[in-house]
Amino acid sequence: MLDETQYQRFVRAVPTFTDIDPDLLREFRQKAFFARIPEGHDVFIEGDLVDAIALLISGVVRVYKIGEMGREITLYRFGNGESCILTANAILNQKTFPAVAVVESEAEAVMVPADTFREWVRRYDFWREFVFDLLSQRLSSVMSIVDEVVFRRMDARIAALLLKRTLPGGRIQITHQEIAAELGTSREVVSRILEGFASAALIGSSRGQVEILDKEGLRDRAEV
Repeated sequence: MLDETQYQRFVRAVPTFTDIDPDLLREFRQKAFFARIPEGHDVFIEGDLVDAIALLISGVVRVYKIGEMGREITLYRFGNGESCILTANAILNQKTFPAVAVVESEAEAVMVPADTFREWVRRYDFWREFVFDLLSQRLSSVMSIVDEVVFRRMDARIAALLLKRTLPGGRIQITHQEIAAELGTSREVVSRILEGFASAALIGSSRGQVEILDKEGLRDRAEV
């Protein structure tokens, strides 16, 4: 059950719920519950039964896949006001979770039990539209990952990631292994490409850190 403070925090994260059906609102307050999930916790691993879906009101969750050779690739992240399409799909189809979901930054969430989730999809237009919107928004991000993996060169993908992660001052706290896990490649490939960027004076690289030296040049590489 959600208390008033928890529900109001949820509504601020998901403003569409200000127009919720009164009957659904009553059930939502009664059947949903609040959870705090610590950083580093695996919400689900591949093969888990899915007993609830998390609607985040703070924090970040990374969803990734592990290949046969042990390499990781990030499928997407979700944060404040968002949820996980793979969780929703597993609940609707009564299947196990097909990837790994891990909390990157301590999360707070409103949890909806799986049986309740399916029941609301059948009974309430509002909830059904909410779920379909969630699925369509996340599907586009997953498709963009597929396009990148299939059609884009790895040096361009690494350049784009560095530009996206750049902090003020042009520095990025990231290891070669973290880049590899994000993009679904090996650390050796990442190291070779970063060495090429450094030789071209696009970046400076030290242990656990990359410094952007030529942002425009790196952007040109990302657009290849």
